[in-house]
Amino acid sequence: MATGTEPQHKTPPAGSRPAGVHTSTRAAIAEPHLRTDRWWLAPAATAFGLLAFVVYSTWRAFANTDYYHAPYVSPFYSPCLADNCATMKGGPNWGLFGEWWGLSPALIILIFPLGFRLTCYYYRKAYYRGFWASPPACAVAEPHKKYTGETRFPLILQNIHRYFFYAAMLVAVILTWDTVLGFRNEKYEWGHMGLGTLVFLANIGLIWAYTLSCHSCRHIVGGRLRHFSKHPVRYRLWGWVGKLNERHMLLAWASLLSVALADFYVYLLATGTITDPRLF
Repeated sequence: MATGTEPQHKTPPAGSRPAGVHTSTRAAIAEPHLRTDRWWLAPAATAFGLLAFVVYSTWRAFANTDYYHAPYVSPFYSPCLADNCATMKGGPNWGLFGEWWGLSPALIILIFPLGFRLTCYYYRKAYYRGFWASPPACAVAEPHKKYTGETRFPLILQNIHRYFFYAAMLVAVILTWDTVLGFRNEKYEWGHMGLGTLVFLANIGLIWAYTLSCHSCRHIVGGRLRHFSKHPVRYRLWGWVGKLNERHMLLAWASLLSVALADFYVYLLATGTITDPRLF
């Protein structure tokens, strides 16, 4: 039995288009939301964290200096693809871009890990909420009057995430080799381990964990299979990737922090601010 207090629903005129959550097709609730907790803390913290990384990585990418100290090279600058790279003996440095390239070599390679993270399913959620308020939080209406999803430019480019995954895998392989080279000393002699070696080991471990926890990786490993029982190896791999995928958000933040710390550690060494403590 109606009590007169139920939200009233109105039928929109024929041919009209929805205008967001504040439309006649939705419940007529005056309050913008019914949440009483500090729901804004999560998107605010997300926006602050991402903005801090953008500012730091932009500064380091355009700096074009203090990114190499034997035997470590900043992950922001590897692989070095320009002639103006600081050389690293045995490292993945190729002069594919000749003397005409006068900008920072980091600007050549960062497009691939940046594209991978920018189109990542978790990071989409993070910056959609943190910067665009789309929506700002669960059960909180977004301020936009219409929603087109990822069907128009530029958001339709999010669909190339799976291709950035392949590029990110290649970059991870190269950074793995950089980590192996970290077991040399400043004279390029093997049998060395410094604090920087551990920093790079932690960084590459987190980068691989984040990369392999990607939703695209999970689909590549176990997608399009009708019967897992006929593909036991892929099923096992799919299960492993699935467990990583459950922690995709944590790995996304941990690897973002670790790659910035690895770069900053190399910066401190290159500027002479600190020395690399030798463990053996």
